[in-house]
Amino acid sequence: MADSEPGPVSDLHPPKEFTFKAVAIGLLIGCLLCFANLSFGLQTGWISMMSLQSALIGFLISRLLPLPLSAQEIIVVQTTAVATGTMPLAAGFVGIIPALKLLDEARDGSPPINLTWLAGIGWSCSVAFFGVFLSPPIRKQVIIKEQLAFPSGTATAQLIAVLHKMPPPDTTVRRRAGFIAIEDEETNAHHEEAEEVSAPENFQSQGWHALASSFAASGALTFFAYFFPAIFSVPLFGSYLAREWAWTFTPSLAYVGQGIIMGFPTTLSMSLGMLLGWGVLSPLSKLSGWAPGPVGDMTDGARGWILWTSLAIMCADSLVSLLPVVAEYFADLFPRRGLEVHAKEDYDTETEDRLVPNTWVVGGLLGSVLIGTFLVWVVFGHDGIKPWATLLGFALGGLLSILGVRALGETDLNPVSGLGKISQLFFAWIAPGNIVANLIAGGVAEAGAQQAGDLMQDLKTGHLIGASPRAQFFGQLVGSAVSIVITTTGYSLYNRAYVIPGPSFPAPTAYVWLSLARLLRDGQLPENSGIFMVSFGALFALTSALKTYADRRQLWYAGWIPSGVAFAIGFLNTPSFTLARLVGGIVEYVYRTRYAKNKSDIRLIVIASGFVLGEGVMSVVSLVLKTFGVGVASCWGCLPGLCGGCPA
Repeated sequence: MADSEPGPVSDLHPPKEFTFKAVAIGLLIGCLLCFANLSFGLQTGWISMMSLQSALIGFLISRLLPLPLSAQEIIVVQTTAVATGTMPLAAGFVGIIPALKLLDEARDGSPPINLTWLAGIGWSCSVAFFGVFLSPPIRKQVIIKEQLAFPSGTATAQLIAVLHKMPPPDTTVRRRAGFIAIEDEETNAHHEEAEEVSAPENFQSQGWHALASSFAASGALTFFAYFFPAIFSVPLFGSYLAREWAWTFTPSLAYVGQGIIMGFPTTLSMSLGMLLGWGVLSPLSKLSGWAPGPVGDMTDGARGWILWTSLAIMCADSLVSLLPVVAEYFADLFPRRGLEVHAKEDYDTETEDRLVPNTWVVGGLLGSVLIGTFLVWVVFGHDGIKPWATLLGFALGGLLSILGVRALGETDLNPVSGLGKISQLFFAWIAPGNIVANLIAGGVAEAGAQQAGDLMQDLKTGHLIGASPRAQFFGQLVGSAVSIVITTTGYSLYNRAYVIPGPSFPAPTAYVWLSLARLLRDGQLPENSGIFMVSFGALFALTSALKTYADRRQLWYAGWIPSGVAFAIGFLNTPSFTLARLVGGIVEYVYRTRYAKNKSDIRLIVIASGFVLGEGVMSVVSLVLKTFGVGVASCWGCLPGLCGGCPA
């Protein structure tokens, strides 16, 4: 895969594509993504990896400055940006950390835990590098030996090849049907199309103009909405439904952009969940007296009641989708006699100086586990979680990472929500009654699985384009290290300026983590929620099985079977968050089916990226204004309790 055979170099010599300009641009994009993901994650529980978008924006920036970057340097830009931008989820700042703030001493045996900035740095350091050091050996297995598809990573490689006018990468991969290898027809179709596509000569100027315009539009709307909050809380279905049942619409261009990036099938699944959760189960629980509090209350309101059905759907979908992966994993370990097993060849053509040495991997894993365990003990104390439990959390995280990465490689979905619940179940068994330990150890395990999965998509892209795995490894380390400070600082600022969880940043996944931890300790469910959990859990177990079957056989209807995780997210978020994403999904579908010249048309992705980044950057400006006491200009049009930042 290397462009030329490199000469002897020292093990510590950085690969040629690991350049200052590539890392600097990657960090710039990653920091923007980090703030965007932190803001959106605290609002909706959903973050975007933005791998393809990072590569695209890096390409445009390099041409604008101009600082021309090779295709391999763009890979470093992308890898660094993703490692930086996804830390809010990996370090639990959109889930675990807000959940610790919700603890109740009378109920949970521990007072609320609100980490200081320094404690947040210590916690982030404890989980930031385990997944990075875990990536090289997993890469060897799933990318080189098994050649799993990793659809998003493959699509990014095709984009980079088009932008740099390179020959299309060889994306022929092997899908498994039992033990017999078959070709991935969908990926081969993309490969054939890529051969016919070339970057338009004027794409650089058009692409930059589209990115800048969408960035400015989204940023301006967000800035204006800060001073006039009613703009982002439109009673689209009437004031009664908005006030009593939380049916409002947020015309955020960033949400529309996220819907475009997610695609129509995913946003449709979320919207179906929204209709069932907020249109049927929420009124049912309220009117039946099962959830007597205000509809939006997560404790005794309808939102807290439907949370349990959402949790059951997430667990059922994630666990069922993992079963084939687990079965194949053990089948590979213990093949049956007489059954023909497809030989797995080692197709890695990289030279040793471009790979990550095993000594680095072993030393890094041991160091990250031992130092991480020590830092967790320093931050939370012996009463919070015992060091042996943290060590088990890292070990479990390593095992779950393998399952998560394999699921991601075959389905393009990293089931971290289900993996997190598995870790909570395990620690409820070994450390019964300790909710703090359950949350922390579960977060440690989830961090490794989520980080290793996200980084594996980038390593797949690098493998197809011919980038140095060592250069990507360095980019991952730098991005993760910088993001420790960026993410912790950003969360601390948000925590000072806003109530978290609160109206502006409800942090819905925090309630998922804490509710399951409480259930595992107390065994108490809200009134009549159990029957709905069992019913919808069973339904989506069957749905997930059908979707997994259709995906693996590449049946035409596979993409139209609802995603259980996306469906459940529709329960977690109020309709205002989901409706705008549905708009984006519809725009994506119409553009792709009617206006796109081919599947490699990336104009809409450019615009969507600008929408997401524009609001992400402006959220930082809004945060600064809030910190210095600059309030809204007018609450005109706001309904009571529905406009973030408005006291009306």
